Amino acid sequence: MNKYIAEFIGTFFLVLTIGCTGIGASSGVIAPLAIGAALMVMVFAGGHISGAHYNPAVTLGVLIRGRLNVADVLPYIVAQLAAAATAAVVIKFLRAGIDVSPIAPKIGPALLAEFLFTFALVYVVLNAATAEGTSGNSFYGLAIGMTVMTGAFAVGDISGGAFNPAVAVGISILGISSWSNLDLSAGELRSCRGGCFRLQPNQPAHPNHTDRNGRAAL
Repeated sequence: MNKYIAEFIGTFFLVLTIGCTGIGASSGVIAPLAIGAALMVMVFAGGHISGAHYNPAVTLGVLIRGRLNVADVLPYIVAQLAAAATAAVVIKFLRAGIDVSPIAPKIGPALLAEFLFTFALVYVVLNAATAEGTSGNSFYGLAIGMTVMTGAFAVGDISGGAFNPAVAVGISILGISSWSNLDLSAGELRSCRGGCFRLQPNQPAHPNHTDRNGRAAL
């Protein structure tokens, strides 16, 4: 149960940061920096408990990598989606009275942008946090957080920069994105398989990330 709670907490604060910096906050570099930093610290905080996925696409990537028990997949994703919805409710209270206009991305470019940077995120997670060659490193949380920050800077104005189906649900509840844009999550989920590119399933998990039960082995 602790690992599901850790997934809930990490996803909650990730979505909370996205919503609070995206609604009623000053424009500029603040949102991507805050979002990347929030993910980084939550990965370091929860990595030894759940593996710190905070993203259904990452959960599926770790499953394909062979480092997550199949029985844990649904509880992980439910915890992530529930956390996103809960964070959205909290943000609505914190940012009450502020008008929100949904983004209107062009589907083709947005789908490609989400695919590419979700691929990059899953690829970095699996190589920085589960591969034998990087075993024992202390930078995996920084690498993961900075990947999301980079994506937010690069394509945030094209797709909204979710790279995460749970985040997509959260921003849809908030009205930042319309529900019809959830189709972009299909590209995010397809990326989870692409992110396993050139990874061999018999490599041992990173001790700072997940074992076959989805827990870190610190």
